[in-house]
Amino acid sequence: MRVVATAGHVDHGKSSLVQALTGTNPDRFEEERRRGLTIDLGFAHTLLGNGEGVSFIDVPGHVRFLRNMLAGVGGVDACMFVVAATEGWKPQSEEHLRILELVGLQHGFVALTKADLVDDEWRELQEMDVRDHLAGTFLAEAPIVAVSATTGEGIDAVRAALATLVATTPAAIDRGRPRLWIDRVFAAKGSGTVITGTLTGGTVRADDQLHAGGHPVRVRSVQSHGDRHDSIGPGNRVALNLVGVDHTDLHRGDAVVTPAQWRPTRRFDAGLTVLASLAHVVSRRGAYAAYIGSGEFPVKLRVLGSESIRPGGAGLVRLHLATELPLMPGDRFVLRESGRDETVGGGVVL
Repeated sequence: MRVVATAGHVDHGKSSLVQALTGTNPDRFEEERRRGLTIDLGFAHTLLGNGEGVSFIDVPGHVRFLRNMLAGVGGVDACMFVVAATEGWKPQSEEHLRILELVGLQHGFVALTKADLVDDEWRELQEMDVRDHLAGTFLAEAPIVAVSATTGEGIDAVRAALATLVATTPAAIDRGRPRLWIDRVFAAKGSGTVITGTLTGGTVRADDQLHAGGHPVRVRSVQSHGDRHDSIGPGNRVALNLVGVDHTDLHRGDAVVTPAQWRPTRRFDAGLTVLASLAHVVSRRGAYAAYIGSGEFPVKLRVLGSESIRPGGAGLVRLHLATELPLMPGDRFVLRESGRDETVGGGVVL
């Protein structure tokens, strides 16, 4: 199973395209459906013609819900980048692209949506403009597929692009060290606490003794897309029914791990790359938040070896967390400055 995030500007048709591909409306809340606006993460899945499965995490496109977008892209394998042919490249198209690069994505394709509302000449112009914006990024050579979720035009071509994406995106590696960043918590009637997330690093089994957000828990049952499993490996969307913790004690951003395999930390050194579009240097002055896994964590930043890092530059930093996290070298993060409400850059845990 590959986990694919949508990305793109608000009202460019991400949720409609996911529904056309899966038959599931990823907008889970009545307010989202009433307003026609994705507010929080949505989830859906489908089987392709070759029998391979794809799990979608549909993220919000509006800048006000960027935090929810960041919670959804921390553990995905690839992206379906959506640009509407009617409007073309927009501000959140640019920011979403930069964020996907910062979290280390290397695989994806572009869906040029609402293709039924423009003529062929305009569509070709928009494809050229999108290609210009993608130059120098991981999507520079990616396919651009014109599609209409309304008429069904291009849906088969999108499915073909997804099949190619699945075939060319490496499967998750089982290192025998499972970790799941929680992106949803709820109480299921008759079952108790249920959490969901994308499993990485290893296998989880029913009756495993784990820690969830630091709380000792037992896994009562394991599900993926509604099917029950005795065990499940990395790279899958997973729901765990947990015993030993109330759902009110867990939150998005908490991690589920095998406690003996991890030493949570409040401090880590990292390589930080600052966005070239930033209008100022990055220094210890500022209120920062690091987006790691599915969580948003306030951090204090110290630049190592110099006073600051210039836009477009890279350097070493030390980040101090307010809460302990189970991190490992190679983990990716996105850094935002809370006061300016802007994405600063991102990097890798060293």
